Amino acid sequence: MSQIHQRLTTLVSEAGYRSDEPIVVGMRQGGAPPVLLAQGLSVTAATLAYAASLSKQMTAACAALLAQDGALDMESTLSRWLPHLPAWAGTIRLRHLVHHTAALPIDAEIDALITGDADRTTPGIIRALGQFPDLDRRPGTEHVYSNAGYVCLAAVVERAADMPLPDFAQHNLFVPLAMADTRYWPGPDPTPPGAAPLARLHPAPLSLGDGGVWTTVSDLLRWGQALNADELGISGLLQTPGRLDDGRPIDYAWGVGVRSHAGHRVYRHGGGWTGLRALHARVPDLDLSVALLAINDHTERRVPLLDALLDEVTSSSFPSKDERA
Repeated sequence: MSQIHQRLTTLVSEAGYRSDEPIVVGMRQGGAPPVLLAQGLSVTAATLAYAASLSKQMTAACAALLAQDGALDMESTLSRWLPHLPAWAGTIRLRHLVHHTAALPIDAEIDALITGDADRTTPGIIRALGQFPDLDRRPGTEHVYSNAGYVCLAAVVERAADMPLPDFAQHNLFVPLAMADTRYWPGPDPTPPGAAPLARLHPAPLSLGDGGVWTTVSDLLRWGQALNADELGISGLLQTPGRLDDGRPIDYAWGVGVRSHAGHRVYRHGGGWTGLRALHARVPDLDLSVALLAINDHTERRVPLLDALLDEVTSSSFPSKDERA
């Protein structure tokens, strides 16, 4: 076992994961082969799993591609694209959706209007939004994380692209980047063929944009390295933090949180659903990508594990990418 693999095993254990818990952790730096750790029953770097909110950065990438091509004006209003929503949609700009500043109702309020898992679809969530006559806040004045905002953004992408989001992403993201196992899954079955099942009583929602992507750790590492290398030509835009309408900056870019670690800019996002925890992070100036998928996990051990791994990467005790090549 290599030195880095030994350290990764130790870090996973120190974060509180037992050896029998199904978790896959991977990291890749530069052109070196990925370093992977898979433990627990029947999970590997090729295990297909629900990405939950990691999907948001891919939805944002679809919007960025359309914006770059002039097909989508991020200053246009939500009502321009979804005219059947109440009048408040005319006060929301698409950039508000991207940066979670749209002042949409919180998830709990929307969920109260959804009758069951079968209605956690894009149409179901948009129907629920249509039942709110007014917004509690003015868009652009506050950063409040919103799954519904990304459901709306995905619906806008479909209208601007004139094709379903799964098809647009396949043609413009996943095929060009050789992410052969990654897809948006709109159902009707709760999981795509061959995927790791979630908790039986809590199937993944079928809404697209806020979630909807099923992927593997191998593909997530490929995604991170592609963005680090700007292979899609939109990384600069995706990494640009948002601002409130009064100019105040926020620490959220296009589908990713913006953090720092040991002087390095880190773009990261978590994903969670009942029985699943996911995490993706990348550090462009280190050409580093990290991904984690934990099946049957109901805890919050991801971020301490990521921080410990970043400590190792930025310390002299961590093998350089030349030593690992």
